Amino acid sequence: MSIKDEILIVDDVIEHTKDIIELLRDNGYGFSYALNSQDAVELLKTKHFDLILIALRMSEVDGLELCQIIRSHPELQEIPIVLMVEEDDYDELDEGFELGCIDYIRAPIHRAELKVKVRHHTEFYRYRKSLKLSSTQNRLLSETEDAQKEMVYILSAMVEENSIEAVGHIRRVADFAKQLAILDGTLTEEQIKMVYLAAPLYDIGKIFIEDAIVNKPDQLTTYEFEVMQKHPKLALNVLKNSSKKLINAAAIIAYEHHENFDGSGYPRGLKGDEIHIYARIVAIVSVLDALLEKKIYKEAWSFEDAAKYILDEKGKKFDPRLVNLFAEHIEVFKELIDGE
Repeated sequence: MSIKDEILIVDDVIEHTKDIIELLRDNGYGFSYALNSQDAVELLKTKHFDLILIALRMSEVDGLELCQIIRSHPELQEIPIVLMVEEDDYDELDEGFELGCIDYIRAPIHRAELKVKVRHHTEFYRYRKSLKLSSTQNRLLSETEDAQKEMVYILSAMVEENSIEAVGHIRRVADFAKQLAILDGTLTEEQIKMVYLAAPLYDIGKIFIEDAIVNKPDQLTTYEFEVMQKHPKLALNVLKNSSKKLINAAAIIAYEHHENFDGSGYPRGLKGDEIHIYARIVAIVSVLDALLEKKIYKEAWSFEDAAKYILDEKGKKFDPRLVNLFAEHIEVFKELIDGE
């Protein structure tokens, strides 16, 4: 951090946040502390913050109410808000997301998880401000597009950094997605470009999931799987409300790529054409490439076995029309791998 990021901590029990304060201080962040909602709002009016950490459980105004108060101020609507929650509070997270919170941290605080989330959210907020400034200053479309592309590349690098398996993987997904988008035949040249450029962000939500879960070599527990299933919503929270077509495309893909054609997917159980075509395309190619990759919990599949899985899931996980196009041009996808 060349410029010190400023963090606001809101909790009515200061003992709860000793570890947070220590970590922020050790990592060069600036921070302020508020014991209640009134003090928090006053601080937000007089000082710039790059991230707000709010305890969900407080005696007067709880974290959800405070989030709603903050979001009612137009000038504060884009500052990322992260809730500090206990396990009993998980049922209220969806309401928190709807009110404008973008993520959560479990209590008791895990230092490694906190460090990653603070860094990712402050960096992402900085990129969003930079992109907005670039769009204001640059009147040429090409310059604005370049700024969006740069943001996607930076965020893609963050995804790769968060996963010990991901290097090169998301770029191949982009190549596969472009090819299937071309074969689709219904997309314009601009839409094909959007799919290609946005596809690398399909798993961006995982950077907000702790590394121990994302990179766990064993089967996930029920709790861990529930946490992992939140990554599409976490991605939407940070990508939504952009005026940029590319970022909107990335939000769609990240939010819907785990939806299944038969309605059995998540997070919303969308079915068939309810799932955006961008997400239906990336759903196929991301699984294809994941099967081809050696994982910490499995060996790499052969192309033939991976392709067979895609065909077997036609009409279940995947759009049957797109699967048929994949099958008809299967050698094209194999050549993309062989040509690396």
